[in-house]
Amino acid sequence: MDEQTKAILAHPNEFFPLGVIPMPGAMELSEKIDYYLTNWYHNLYPEYKNDPTIKDSMLLHVNCPRFSTGDGKAVLKETIRGYDIYILTDMGNYNCKYDMFGQEVPMSPDDHFQDLKRIIEAMSGKAYRITVIMPLLYGGRQHKRSARESLDCAVALQELERMGVENIVTFDAHDPRVQNAIPLMGFDNVMPHYQVLKALFRKYNDICIDKDHLMIVSPDEGAMNRNIFYSSVLGVDLGMFYKRRDYSTIINGRNPIVAHEYLGNSVKGKDILVADDIIASGDSMISLAYELKEKGAGRIFLSATYALFTEGTEKFRKAHEDGIISCVLGTNLTYRKPELAQAPWFVEVDVSKYISYFILALHHNQSVTRLLDPNKKIQDLLIRYKNNQK
Repeated sequence: MDEQTKAILAHPNEFFPLGVIPMPGAMELSEKIDYYLTNWYHNLYPEYKNDPTIKDSMLLHVNCPRFSTGDGKAVLKETIRGYDIYILTDMGNYNCKYDMFGQEVPMSPDDHFQDLKRIIEAMSGKAYRITVIMPLLYGGRQHKRSARESLDCAVALQELERMGVENIVTFDAHDPRVQNAIPLMGFDNVMPHYQVLKALFRKYNDICIDKDHLMIVSPDEGAMNRNIFYSSVLGVDLGMFYKRRDYSTIINGRNPIVAHEYLGNSVKGKDILVADDIIASGDSMISLAYELKEKGAGRIFLSATYALFTEGTEKFRKAHEDGIISCVLGTNLTYRKPELAQAPWFVEVDVSKYISYFILALHHNQSVTRLLDPNKKIQDLLIRYKNNQK
């Protein structure tokens, strides 16, 4: 445990017990978070064992049953009166299913969001404070209005605020400016930069981190901020693709990409890291990977906070077998296809400890500023990585 965590634990929240509520589909990640929290309290600080607000497990179990018509409700299985509640939900977990008129129906983000509201309704205002940890932000991809369109994310955040939620913690929001819809409510947009680099360096111990051997490439203009960060902290060059679209056609709600145009220095002979927030179908990522290879790039590492693979993983498997990509890095912040666990080209980025730090800091009413800025931790990671290469 680092000095910051010790400092947080030195200021106990004496009156309000901590409770973590895993929504359907978020149990795996919640159990990892519970492991870290209970370990910190019970093993590293034995004096907390006699604290009545510290339990053997921080998890509070709930149930969201469905009637055969598809109607649902939420049931709290234990008291939450006076608890500092942290609700963990996975809006993208389509593996959660329910029966409706004799058919098995996968849960959509709308279903997950409705269950989240039901849980808050069931609390009936008895919790001390409610924080929602929603890594994949509901409606986040529709972040701006360019025609007569709905703004689901902004309205959803306002709805949660009216229901008594005090804080929202999300990861790599498609456009964090959506928080302007709730200016009086806490909203933290967390970036797992450190965790991604840590996972990459663990997988590959021979990456030479300098301008002659490594380069960052942004897949489009929308992903520039995260790639600028990687370029800055690693001290390497940055290139980018911009997507040329056919605005006369709409397919699946989007204008199709006609071509990728590259801007930047030569990638010949260099390892390339390409970072984005979401891999959906993956067509654009695979396309630019082939283009980078044609330009003479070395190993290509693709990174996405949410590796959804909405059209399957076959194209990524083939690209790996053809030597086009070396790996895809994706976090455990949302549901992953089961085949990814055995895929040699997929590297999972565990973010559970990072979330645990956030819960700990918020519960003890401590600042999260240092948690939001991973620059120092990345610099320490780079020093350790380079020393191990010597």
